[in-house]
Amino acid sequence: MVAGGGGRRSTTKPTTTKRKTTKLGRRHHNHEHLTQLLPLLSSASSATQFFLSQNDVFLLPSQTLTLESLLSSTSLSLSTLLSLLSTTKPLKPLSLSSSPPSLACWFHRFLSAASDDYDPRWFDTFRMSRPSFTLLLRLLAPSLQTSLPSLPPSYTLAAALYRLSHAASYKSVARRFGLDTAGASRAFYTVCKVVNEKLGHLFEFRTDIGRIVVGFGWISLPNCCGVLGFERFWVDGELLGKNGALMVQALVDSEGRFLDVSAGWPSTAEPITILRQTKLFSGVDESRELLNGPSYELSDGNSIPQYILGDSCFPLLPWLLTPFIRSNEEDSFSSSERAFNSAHSRGMGLVGTAFGRVRARWLLLSRRWKEECIEFLPFVIVTGCLLHNFLIKCSEPLPEENVGYSKEPELPVFEGEANESGLRIRDALAFHLSRVSLRR
Repeated sequence: MVAGGGGRRSTTKPTTTKRKTTKLGRRHHNHEHLTQLLPLLSSASSATQFFLSQNDVFLLPSQTLTLESLLSSTSLSLSTLLSLLSTTKPLKPLSLSSSPPSLACWFHRFLSAASDDYDPRWFDTFRMSRPSFTLLLRLLAPSLQTSLPSLPPSYTLAAALYRLSHAASYKSVARRFGLDTAGASRAFYTVCKVVNEKLGHLFEFRTDIGRIVVGFGWISLPNCCGVLGFERFWVDGELLGKNGALMVQALVDSEGRFLDVSAGWPSTAEPITILRQTKLFSGVDESRELLNGPSYELSDGNSIPQYILGDSCFPLLPWLLTPFIRSNEEDSFSSSERAFNSAHSRGMGLVGTAFGRVRARWLLLSRRWKEECIEFLPFVIVTGCLLHNFLIKCSEPLPEENVGYSKEPELPVFEGEANESGLRIRDALAFHLSRVSLRR
């Protein structure tokens, strides 16, 4: 034991030097170990890339996209490590080009491998069977050929559908279709533009009102011509403020088809402001060219005109019936009011289901969009809705709703005065629905 200052002098310098030498030796050992390991990792990554290029037509798109993303990250990490180690024998960076020179592009090989009309790979890859793809191509090919003469229309359409279906980057699309990134972008936006121009007739509110009314009749909503609601599509950035989004007003029929879509409204706008600026509103409330068909005679002698159901954020109008609302939660609803609200709720669910299926089928519409892309987002949304209608006509199976997508907060209830004619029509329909429910 050492007491005071008279004990043995401590000398730490040799120990410190030894520790430094040990650390340097350990670093040198780690450097050599990594230098030996990196070529093996690079070789493994290259082998994985070769396997992917040989078998990509047998894998699901989600699998190939995930593998490509992992390979790209691995390549970047290897390059970073090599630069840090300053090796004198740099490794050749891993390339994620479309395929080895001896192989045709992925889509060419896909067409040969999935030659059967109902090969499930068509639905997995493009969300439709080969016959539906062929029909869609026949409808769009003349316009696609005119817009992009340097690329076969089948490649243009397939490239756009691939991006829309899987939210694939332009680089990923380019690798599969023998394009460069700019070419993949042009193909996508060209298809969206042509779909909007050539398939707009699939919004059938003006042309097939009889079918629409019959469809709602089967679910006990006589003379109903659609269900009107909103959906948000989120946008990153400061342009629309925190948690900003584009609003889409949509009218849906009893089968979940879109009858009318108005997209691109800022989420800061009030629903009534949006409604009054749409062609739907002007067609019904101003020009009277819509919802002007015959009234429906109820069993009690009352009659109701053609109408649509609307969310509580809308005003109650003679042609737009919104649910009964109680400002005081202690006030109970009458039996007829409960019957109407129950039928109304089931109807409004059609809007959410339709958009849920659009998001599930076209994953590009499930993600948050960048602010710089906001100008074209409305066209992409309308494209997704039109293709949704097209595939219903083709009897393609409907996807399950996008259960991974969180439901949006409800819009505020409209607080203005209710239209007196609207009140009478809603009361008459509510009484009719309560009698129907009692007979069941």
